[in-house]
Amino acid sequence: MSCETLSDKLTGYLDGELDQRSVGEVETHLRQCVACATRLERERRLRSAVQAQVKPLRAPDGLRERVRGALRAEVRAGVKETPRRSAWIPAWAATAAALVLGLAGGWQFATLRTARSESSDLVAEVVASHVRSLQSDHLTDIGSSEHHTVKPWFAGKLDFSPPVPDFSAQGFPLAGGRLDYLGERQVAALVYRRRQHVINLFVWPSGESSAAPSTTSRRGFQMVHGAAGGMAYWAISDLNAAELTQFAHLTAGELSAKPPQP
Repeated sequence: MSCETLSDKLTGYLDGELDQRSVGEVETHLRQCVACATRLERERRLRSAVQAQVKPLRAPDGLRERVRGALRAEVRAGVKETPRRSAWIPAWAATAAALVLGLAGGWQFATLRTARSESSDLVAEVVASHVRSLQSDHLTDIGSSEHHTVKPWFAGKLDFSPPVPDFSAQGFPLAGGRLDYLGERQVAALVYRRRQHVINLFVWPSGESSAAPSTTSRRGFQMVHGAAGGMAYWAISDLNAAELTQFAHLTAGELSAKPPQP
């Protein structure tokens, strides 16, 4: 299965509408294609966000009773004369149903657009913070390769105690940390290096216990974000996508193993 074919079947897969053979083909492709698996996880998270914010829209009691009454009348009359007659729906009922569906659809569209807008705004903030840290000669407030030095520095400066993972054995040595501001709150910015590349890792408490890494890019920078152990994280660098994804998986594993302390 190609990525284009999977794109056509992705909605049906998420909605549970595919037959068993198609499900098998989709899942085989997802195991082999990181890009499509990442897209699937992103769609799932977007759906969850919409479902969490959009409450079911209940029809007014008067409308519900009128629809029930019309259906009872049809049953009593035994309207089974022709296929055309049995499919007849009162014009007012059809109009009311269309209005209800239109309101619900409009609400969902507005919420979806808001969720996407907020996500886009956060991406822009992450990029701006990364660029600013490189241009203003203010990459770190505390410069050190020792996580036992960097972690205590954050004490009392944030309303949480961020984990400061040590990935030097995996080729991502710690360079220090600083305070930053994203999404209308203070966050911890941890700085790592990969050869000559700088990685900014932003972390803060999140309502999500877990969310698989999702990749995006902007202005030549690669970004990976997700959630683990009650923490949201964003990693950004001009490093290639594969190595930054490796770094993100290490981060997720560390955050899951050592959740932040309040």
